Amino acid sequence: MSSRDDILAAVRKHPLEPTPQPTLEQDWIEFPDLVAQFSTVIQTVGGLCIPVNSVEDINAELKKMPQFESALVRCSTIAGVGDPTLDPASVEKPHDLQTVDFAVLRGEFCVAENGAVWITDEPTPHRALYFITQHLALVVPKSQIVSNMHQAYQQLAFEEPRFGAFISGPSKTADIEQSLVIGAQGPRSHVVFLVDD
Repeated sequence: MSSRDDILAAVRKHPLEPTPQPTLEQDWIEFPDLVAQFSTVIQTVGGLCIPVNSVEDINAELKKMPQFESALVRCSTIAGVGDPTLDPASVEKPHDLQTVDFAVLRGEFCVAENGAVWITDEPTPHRALYFITQHLALVVPKSQIVSNMHQAYQQLAFEEPRFGAFISGPSKTADIEQSLVIGAQGPRSHVVFLVDD
């Protein structure tokens, strides 16, 4: 018998007693001020949250950002926002978006617990745009914030296969020499505009 067979035989001789799965019906964390909590967490993970009264106010906030003002190629899927220089619908291949400096895109809802925003590829013809742009701004209605990930998963429904992801802050890694690098595999900055309904 090989060492592998010996190990597997020993494991089979000592089976573990089955344990019931834990219930998800618990008192999960709730936050009294969802906007304040989301803003605090997203700042902690390297992003920025800016509450605004209307979509029109976003343009005024964008003009205060050096990343936006210096951007040569800008995309936006929000009507009237972001002064776009490139229409993503006119691009055939996602790789052709590699020159995008700043993208303003729609987020579906936010999670106060971890500063995440749920995104889908519905508002853009290329989901790569969320990750290939140098700087990312997401626009989310202020009423669309949940406290925790359990509530977030209850928001999701898939009637057919589709793309979706949670984004929390800019791209970052600390794999190399334990040194935090922002923008290693995706956007170098990330801002979320929370808009009044």
